[in-house]
Amino acid sequence: MGQIVKLIKLVERLDELDEEDIIHAREPWTEDSDAMVVLEPDSDAEPVPYQIPPEAAAAGMAYFLESFIAREVVEGWTASLDEKPALAATCRRLIEYAINDA
Repeated sequence: MGQIVKLIKLVERLDELDEEDIIHAREPWTEDSDAMVVLEPDSDAEPVPYQIPPEAAAAGMAYFLESFIAREVVEGWTASLDEKPALAATCRRLIEYAINDA
């Protein structure tokens, strides 16, 4: 099973995640939600859209975002800002994106 950490800690380490990593988190999503990173299922396996990996489901988590999408959202958002946002603001922006746009 993937290690359970707070969502804000995963956001802090977003640049360290692999492109294939998928973030799952316990709803309702907040900075303090329990979260884990799960490797994308084997590409040879038959795809099942939106299937929650067993380890994430057992921890009561739902799909949050794929790591590469989260990075793109943060990069696009921060490019329009005059200064780097606080970690909490970045986490809130990703939560907003996951709820409204993903």
